[in-house]
Amino acid sequence: MGRLENKTAMITGAARGIGRTFAEAYAKEGARVALCDIDLERAEASAEAIGHGAFAVQMDVTDQASIDAAVASVVATAGGLDILINNAAVFDLAPIVEITRESYDRLFAINVAGTLFTLQAAAKAMIAQGRGGRIINMASQAGRRGEPLVAVYCATKAAVISLTQSAGLNLIEHGIHVNAIAPGVVDGEHWDGVDALFAKYENRPRGEKKRLVGEAVPYGRMGTAEDLVGMAVFLASDESEYIVAQTYNVDGGNWMS
Repeated sequence: MGRLENKTAMITGAARGIGRTFAEAYAKEGARVALCDIDLERAEASAEAIGHGAFAVQMDVTDQASIDAAVASVVATAGGLDILINNAAVFDLAPIVEITRESYDRLFAINVAGTLFTLQAAAKAMIAQGRGGRIINMASQAGRRGEPLVAVYCATKAAVISLTQSAGLNLIEHGIHVNAIAPGVVDGEHWDGVDALFAKYENRPRGEKKRLVGEAVPYGRMGTAEDLVGMAVFLASDESEYIVAQTYNVDGGNWMS
């Protein structure tokens, strides 16, 4: 019997990357999983590949009506909601004097407002059910300190850590545990874009930044989505019953707190 048997989870940004890896892991642990993503076609393909009762839901975390409809759809399809992973996020970087309002607004709309209002909608559903729940926000080592070129993204992830603390303290009275995971540098297709931005602003050849950040991790390499699975399952399970409002670093030793 899996650790998440008879539970229903929804994961935002789940069509690919970390979100899809979490969905696969949750399904293996016995949960029914809703892969929520703005790209419905890719989410459907991922859900079909996972099987085990996984299903896709279209969701735009910048649109309140879409958030509310997605939560309602999950509840109606699966008969309830027990676990939420707020995974949807975007990245950008630029020197302070080149940050645009467009970039700022986009990052905060998805990474912060998207996290808050998806958390809120899920919490309302969980409170109505009366059986508690688990909410896991995806923070980052970037939320632990500033970086010269990553001011806005760092600020959004610092906000996620703070929201996790406040929501955790507020919602535990309803039996809803809110915690977060702070990954370090995680390899994946998104890193091609990240590497290209660093190459532009640090005048590096493509691939060098990725190599350097991997070598700098005390563990000896960049992380993978699979490296985060253990914490994601733990925080969603009954094993984390006495844990409230915490953010856990899963970063190969990059940050100690």
